[in-house]
Amino acid sequence: MAVAILSFGLLRTVIDAWYIGVEASSETRLVTRNSISLIFRLPLSYRDTIRQIDGVETVSYGNWFGGYYIDQKDFFANFAVEPHSYLELYPEYVIPDGQKVKFTSDRKGCLVGKKLADRFGWNLGDTITLTGTIFPGKWDFILRGIYEGRNKNIDETLFFFHWNYLNESIKKLQSTLKDHVGFYIIGIENPYIAAETSEAVDESFKNSLAETLTETEKAFQLGFVAMSEAIIKAIQLISLVVIFIILIVVANTMGMSVRERIGEYAVFKTLGFRTRQISLLIIGESMVITVFGGITGIIMTFPAAMGFSMAVGRFFPVFNITWETMCLDLAVTVTVGLLAGIFPAYRAVTVRIAEGLRRIG
Repeated sequence: MAVAILSFGLLRTVIDAWYIGVEASSETRLVTRNSISLIFRLPLSYRDTIRQIDGVETVSYGNWFGGYYIDQKDFFANFAVEPHSYLELYPEYVIPDGQKVKFTSDRKGCLVGKKLADRFGWNLGDTITLTGTIFPGKWDFILRGIYEGRNKNIDETLFFFHWNYLNESIKKLQSTLKDHVGFYIIGIENPYIAAETSEAVDESFKNSLAETLTETEKAFQLGFVAMSEAIIKAIQLISLVVIFIILIVVANTMGMSVRERIGEYAVFKTLGFRTRQISLLIIGESMVITVFGGITGIIMTFPAAMGFSMAVGRFFPVFNITWETMCLDLAVTVTVGLLAGIFPAYRAVTVRIAEGLRRIG
């Protein structure tokens, strides 16, 4: 029972980790990208047009950089962003004031999450060299700030640097990619105007060479989750199979226990024990077994999740056991205990006294 609850809890935590970006999304942030695909870029000139739309408070922009550190195995998410407006839109990134000033004022400066800095042993002032894939070459950055998440659901494995630094380097190559961004982040007054503002943004660039698709940050994140929908469904199915296996094992255990002691229950009936008392005795035994095993499994889940997080931290930067998962574990435990005890209890209370006494010895 403990191992099964441990497995169930880990599987549910993996599913939660897949949706962590969705849960951390803000209702007052919109994401604008090219309507064809995220890999197609948008002109920087769109920024001024978006700012003039009613309800828009802040506009930031950036590019997915796609670089890696030393080896391609050392992959992590890295973005070129406009630092001032981007940090204004993401107050959940907690940065000491001094580090924030240094990062925003140094064009070659970079900002990284605490978990990422700990992973590579980076310290403030270190020079970090990334190898570009989308933008080839060696790119040097100076670590000016390390941020922490406002809560445990904030990803602390991200790498940010100045968009201007990227754009100026592209201009030297006279590339067609200059003065283009991969996405816009839009801060709006309140979540109730999200649909209206999104429609206004897309209408502003309709029939242009680069039409846009604007959606809430949550919908944008769900789009990435949908790419792995088959895997998520498979994990959910496996978690249900685990529950079914628990039920069968516990029900079989209780069934064997009741069959071995059917004579004892017949004696109880002879002594005047009522049906309800015998039923509670059997169901109570089933509950003791499942609850003890379930609580043991929940306790074991925490060190197991910590080890799992260390092994797959690159893929699941935020891997926390939620209260919902623990409550679900307890609900499963109680449900299995009740269902596994009901059928043996019914067998014990319906057997005739004479038939039960024949089995003594």
